Amino acid sequence: MIRNNAIRLAGLLGVLCAATTACSNASAADRPEIEVNGQQVAVPVAGGKAVVDTTSLGVRAEAADGTRWQLSAPAAEAPGTATEVTTSDGKATWRYPAKGLTVTATPRDGRLEMTVHADEQGSMTWPVTGTDPTVHEVQIPHGEGLSVPVADPFWNSESGGLTGTELGMVDGLTMPFWGTSQEGHGSSYIAQSDIGTSLRFASAKGRLRTEAVHEFAPKESTMDYTVSFALTDGSPVASARDYRDWLSHHGGIEPLRTKIDRNPEVGKLVGAFHAYAWGQARTPEGINRMRGLGLGRMWLGYDADDQPMSKQAVDAAKQAGYLVGPYDSWANAQDPNTADNPSSRWPAPVWQDACVRDAQGKIVTGFGGRGCYLSSEAFQRTEPREHYMADRTRQMTANGATSYFLDVDAAGELHTDHSPQHPMDKATDRTNRLDRMEWLSGDQKLVLGSEKAGAWANRVLSYNHGSQTPVADGLWALQKDRQTWGGYAPQGAPEFFFKPVHLPANLAKAMFDPQFRVPLYQTVLHDSVISTDRWELSWSKLPDQARDRAMLAMLYNTPLNLVLNKAELDSHGKQIADLQQYFEPLHKAAATQPMTDFRWLTPDHRVQRTNIGNGALTVTANFSTQPHDGLPAGCVDAVLDGGAPQRICPAGL
Repeated sequence: MIRNNAIRLAGLLGVLCAATTACSNASAADRPEIEVNGQQVAVPVAGGKAVVDTTSLGVRAEAADGTRWQLSAPAAEAPGTATEVTTSDGKATWRYPAKGLTVTATPRDGRLEMTVHADEQGSMTWPVTGTDPTVHEVQIPHGEGLSVPVADPFWNSESGGLTGTELGMVDGLTMPFWGTSQEGHGSSYIAQSDIGTSLRFASAKGRLRTEAVHEFAPKESTMDYTVSFALTDGSPVASARDYRDWLSHHGGIEPLRTKIDRNPEVGKLVGAFHAYAWGQARTPEGINRMRGLGLGRMWLGYDADDQPMSKQAVDAAKQAGYLVGPYDSWANAQDPNTADNPSSRWPAPVWQDACVRDAQGKIVTGFGGRGCYLSSEAFQRTEPREHYMADRTRQMTANGATSYFLDVDAAGELHTDHSPQHPMDKATDRTNRLDRMEWLSGDQKLVLGSEKAGAWANRVLSYNHGSQTPVADGLWALQKDRQTWGGYAPQGAPEFFFKPVHLPANLAKAMFDPQFRVPLYQTVLHDSVISTDRWELSWSKLPDQARDRAMLAMLYNTPLNLVLNKAELDSHGKQIADLQQYFEPLHKAAATQPMTDFRWLTPDHRVQRTNIGNGALTVTANFSTQPHDGLPAGCVDAVLDGGAPQRICPAGL
């Protein structure tokens, strides 16, 4: 494999903006004109202008209708005295000599784009957003997406799981943007420099605000920090629309339709529910049972253990029209003599020669305190002669599987490797991961999925498991409580996946309450990547949320993710089949279409509507306890191409 994604990734991050249609203005003279009035820099943007105060880096919006609000409070640390502003080539530039910072502001594609260059290693906390008293909600792509009322007592407390936390733009959020809403207006913020940037949540006087934090680090090539600001109409998905527009001009969005044309096996995802199979569900008899229940389309995965699906089972799945794929991970290595799972066993000398090393030269311990994290750069350098990844893939698909789930690679868990044999920064790690995912999906023609799938990986993936889930930190603590959550026994039905759990009220509210959920990920990538909840949060694992999760899946036009064995099919097979049969025609009509609208139909946000494509699909969901406009509580109506409503009212478990 070669580094064929380096240019693509550079484009995705905005480095190649000048080469894109939207950015290739005929000349600087054609750009909207910046106005400088002393220490105020006014930059024209779509819908008005943004004014930067160079004394503090505070930014205010001035909409065309005269409405004004604060896009960003001053930087958390005073930048010091600014030099005089100079303008050239449609840009305004000034410096903060005491801090060694140079700032450039320019109008670009209807947005204010600001770049801060640091002369030395350090950090800055800016922009500081949501502080204007007119702002009432903040939208964040945490999982699928949340729209959080900034004055809500729950979200301003520890129970909400946001206050006092910090989410990385690469490994914490699914996409590097956020937004705010007020009456009739809103703001959108894109962290174009996502590596080294995170979003911090703080509460002051009963109001939640967000603070972007960027680390300037020469070794990570993060000495330039670029953020764009845009004015929006205040819709709960307006910031996602803004990011989709930006992304389409900076590296692009690969349509699912293109992926299907390139590899027709990808088309089997359309209309399919996803499930990890255990016990009998991995056998030909189990496959036939699913077909007999009426499960028309399925993606079936199986864990990395010593009982993979046989060739006979894979053949039965293919005859049923299902996709089958192994779970694998190229992120961990353990001593092969004591490794606790097959995917952590690699031929010598991967353990320990390919391990990531810290600045002191010590091996970085792997997930869960086991083994080590593996360096993608080590694989990149040795693959041409050793073929570790090629051999692994050939072994894992020898049963005829045509899909693959490569855990972690698209989740944004990037490493800096200080090993002298294979040094690597985080940007190189991401490029390496893109290379190998493209090799799997392109050269090997496998229907590829990965965990969570940041937007930067949309070109190389067809599906992901996890982007739907806004995980609150309390979930990890709960999963460590084996008595409550369950462990990895018995074989064929490990309680970790099958034991029903009743979430504590605060976790249930923070993660699954529909009034706070908004389809940001779908607004950006619905027509590119099929997404589900995390695989350890299968539909039946959380019985109290089963109804709402099924309704959200129909509303967002996304599959349910399940775990299946004989007992699960006995208990819930008919109910699962009913949901899948309702979902399949809706997904076939809309899977390759963009989500074009989302709105709340009631003030309490419990009746919601989505639109996908140019009238292809409209879905209305009533999460309340009262009927609304003829739609009963707990029911979903779907309209295909303007036809008659099709209704489903999912039962709980």
